[in-house]
Amino acid sequence: MSAALPLPRPVAVDRIEADFQAARRARRNATLLWGGVLLVCIYVAALVSEASPAAILAGLPRIGEYFWRTLPTFRWEVFFANWETEGSFASWMYRADKWAWLLFETAQMALLATLAGTLGALALCFPAARNMAPNAWVYHLSRRFLEVCRTVPEIVFALIFVWAFGIGPLAGILAIAIHTLGANGKLFAEVVENAEPGPVEGVRAAGGNWFHRARFGILPQVAPNFLSYALLRFEVNVRGASVIGFVGAGGIGQELYQVIAFNYYEEISAIVVLIILAVALIDVVSEKLRMGLNAAAAGGKG
Repeated sequence: MSAALPLPRPVAVDRIEADFQAARRARRNATLLWGGVLLVCIYVAALVSEASPAAILAGLPRIGEYFWRTLPTFRWEVFFANWETEGSFASWMYRADKWAWLLFETAQMALLATLAGTLGALALCFPAARNMAPNAWVYHLSRRFLEVCRTVPEIVFALIFVWAFGIGPLAGILAIAIHTLGANGKLFAEVVENAEPGPVEGVRAAGGNWFHRARFGILPQVAPNFLSYALLRFEVNVRGASVIGFVGAGGIGQELYQVIAFNYYEEISAIVVLIILAVALIDVVSEKLRMGLNAAAAGGKG
């Protein structure tokens, strides 16, 4: 028997293959083009900001030298001696009681600011969401206001409020609250926009007004996400409260600024270690709370 002749390749398959290769080439060319544009932008940004490899390499040893100076000088034979003995752990942390209170004050500042900013974000996120804004004017005004709140650095707000209200925690609380309003407002609005439209339409069909749609159609869906973002923002605000104290806005940051200004190197490291421990503790607790909220939300859906 003669060998079977190969079947001719259908024209449609060749056309599909050609279209696929053309699309692949176009995608590759676009990737190369935009990759080149990105590299050019990075190069220009490095030139403008003077972030050259030579400058970085020249500064790294000085950073190491500064950190080395802040390390405590322990003498292991007296490590567990009292605070009056130089080289002991107690002498390194000789003001731990005052610093602990300032850390507690910083955490309270962050807590109040997070609560106030989150409540403001909760009020503005619905008009700032496309699917819930009453009209385009309300949507754009809400969005632009949130942008202003989160674009202006916290430390700038803190300087303004220190000038208005004087040195103290109140200025820090107000500054962080405004920034939290802008940041959480954007996150909350995006969560609202991604909510399932079915419950909202159900409330509308039952005769519910705008408030009813937001309260009963949207909020039950997005509440776990809102709480998760609020807890995350609290962690961020503890760090922020530590920084804005540099301008007299209260908390541990004000103490840290003073020891840096007077070059009390070992006190710098002691305060930084306490801040790290406090933030780590808050991170662990917040993570547990977020995991519990997510598990509860998943159980409720199930």
